[in-house]
Amino acid sequence: MSITQFSVGLESHVEKVIALVEEQSTEVCMIGIWGMGGSGKTTIAKAIYNRIYHSFIGKSFIENIGQFWNLVNKRHVHLQENLLYDVLKSKFEVESDRVGRTMIETKLSRKKLLIVLDGVNEFGQLENLCGNREWFGQGTVIILTTRDVTVLNRLKVNHVYKIDVMNENDSIELLSWHAFREAKPRKELNEHARSIVAYCGGLPLALQFLGSYLCDRTKEEWESVSSKLKVNPFNQIFEKLEISFDGLHDMEKDIFLDICCFFIGKERSYVTKILNGCGLYADIGITVLIERGLIKVERYNKLQMHPLLRDMGREIIRRRCPKERGKRSRLWFQDDIKDVLKKNTGTKAIQGLSLKLHSTGRDYFEAYAFKEMKRLRFLQLDHVQLTGDYGYLSKQLRCICWKGFPSKYIPNNFHMENAIAIDLKHSYLQLVWQQP
Repeated sequence: MSITQFSVGLESHVEKVIALVEEQSTEVCMIGIWGMGGSGKTTIAKAIYNRIYHSFIGKSFIENIGQFWNLVNKRHVHLQENLLYDVLKSKFEVESDRVGRTMIETKLSRKKLLIVLDGVNEFGQLENLCGNREWFGQGTVIILTTRDVTVLNRLKVNHVYKIDVMNENDSIELLSWHAFREAKPRKELNEHARSIVAYCGGLPLALQFLGSYLCDRTKEEWESVSSKLKVNPFNQIFEKLEISFDGLHDMEKDIFLDICCFFIGKERSYVTKILNGCGLYADIGITVLIERGLIKVERYNKLQMHPLLRDMGREIIRRRCPKERGKRSRLWFQDDIKDVLKKNTGTKAIQGLSLKLHSTGRDYFEAYAFKEMKRLRFLQLDHVQLTGDYGYLSKQLRCICWKGFPSKYIPNNFHMENAIAIDLKHSYLQLVWQQP
């Protein structure tokens, strides 16, 4: 089976998974390979398949099950027919998924098989293919790749092998093989290559794509791409990552987008309380995002996210309304926010806004600019001066973070009654709820 041309770091993954398989050599062994989109799950599965398939009576590798699932009618039956054909090399017409389960059990139960089910994104895709270990002979190995660890937990796999991003040295080598056809960057492009590697964050998909794209490019073109990535990323990378986002429910999408724009690096319980206050059921929502590999909880219980997933989320928001910034659901880019506030183009579409300025200078904006932002839930301002009537600020604010709050008192018409979190650190505040 054909795999990637440049297999940097691949051998280590293959050896670790094979070691897990060997632990269960006399039983039906199920191994799940779990990781975010573009992390190399399919490549690893193919390499394992190539290494061990000769030890089995029959074999099957069914690729991109999740995509296939959305395109084909009678999808359970088609997958069962594919499995039976691959193993037995005969074509079968399966009338129903129940009949298919019976055929799999009667025809495969005494055979030692190698089965790889790639790109699974829901349990329903598996229950009629490998829902019962008794359908297969002793020594059978079933390898599944997925972005959603709950699929593996429901199937009660023997082991879950989690794929992390590549380290810096392997990332540089993988990019270099695709861009220069050698293991190291050319000297004159070393700085630009490292900048690209930092942007990719150890994601093989991005390293391969950008390395191939930059192959045989001039130094000026490398510089141009490095600059472009900061403001206008490549959709070819995001299309692969966006599959995980598309599989979320609406509230989970809102939670993901809020974290992308405002809550990376924030403590989990703090974020949960704020988003619960917005009616988003964040206790379960954040758990789902973790299970799908879209966010991580790291040291001190802080929420973190791969930079490319963050950029993908922000691009989803920008893409929905590319030209009218005031109609986007969330605003985080300084120039966009300044433009909206100065031109009074904000609308009720805006749910969150984060404008962080330097303490050395103060920008002045009219509070009137917030008049139409009636659904604003999250407001973060650093060293921003608002003039005029604070009554124009949304009554729906749940989180108010205003570093360097400029007033000596909180105006009575500043609606904070629905706020769950108020942070006015480094402010000029002297009096509370009292007019001058």
